[in-house]
Amino acid sequence: MIYVLYNPLANNSHGQQAAEKWAERLTIKPTFKSVIGLNFKELLKKVKPSDEVILCGGDGTLNCFANDTYGIKFNCKLSFAKCGSGNDFYRDVADKEEEGRIDLKPYLKYLPLIKVNGIKRRFLNGIGYGIDGDTCLIGDEIRQKDPNAKIDYTKIAISLLLGKFKTKVAEIEVDGVKSTFKHVWLASAMNGKYYGGGMMAAPSQDRLNAKHECDLVVLSSMGRINTLLRFPKFSSGKHDKKKFITHFHGKHIKVTFSMPCALQIDGEVVKNVTTYEVISE
Repeated sequence: MIYVLYNPLANNSHGQQAAEKWAERLTIKPTFKSVIGLNFKELLKKVKPSDEVILCGGDGTLNCFANDTYGIKFNCKLSFAKCGSGNDFYRDVADKEEEGRIDLKPYLKYLPLIKVNGIKRRFLNGIGYGIDGDTCLIGDEIRQKDPNAKIDYTKIAISLLLGKFKTKVAEIEVDGVKSTFKHVWLASAMNGKYYGGGMMAAPSQDRLNAKHECDLVVLSSMGRINTLLRFPKFSSGKHDKKKFITHFHGKHIKVTFSMPCALQIDGEVVKNVTTYEVISE
């Protein structure tokens, strides 16, 4: 039996239609189940080794599934099919796709844990902290006012770059080594290469690296105009001005800002954050 798990809120609330469209390629008629209110652990207890569970959605769907099932043993085939809007996980591992889906099991092991404002959560892609977190916060506020609004994150980021966002002093600690940065725009911990709907913040990061280390990306010192001019290359992974971008690799990361701002965990926003900590197994 094939179970297709879909998120009706994914793909701008067209998740069910996207999953049904994707499933037309299957030779066996699947059983569709919405992930809303679904107990993943109970479902996985019932499936047989010969069954396949296909998770259809985007990064938010993946994050919820990963957190709800972290540490359990998957006895059946577990796959992921791209049916979301951001699709940062898919961008990172698209070359591993076979028959329209990706073997999900290897990517759910050794996920890093973030501790922030009393929250403990695993993440697949990245932690956006600084201007990237504030961009997601504004996007959420727009969506709350108009659920059908098309969010232009690039336009929001540019408006923040042009004056609304104030740079911070950041205290950084990676595996016990401390550093201080002034005029920081962002300090983001990455498990994969992409976050924010296609921003390649960590082009050298391997989410399956043997040490299970994350990449901490710090963008600092540049003035507003220089940051605005170079941001497209930063977003595409072409980090030409190395002196303004610093990469750390480590298993234990702690970032403290001089002033609070928003943070996002695989797209989920946490407000008023001064400090966050990431621990990799």
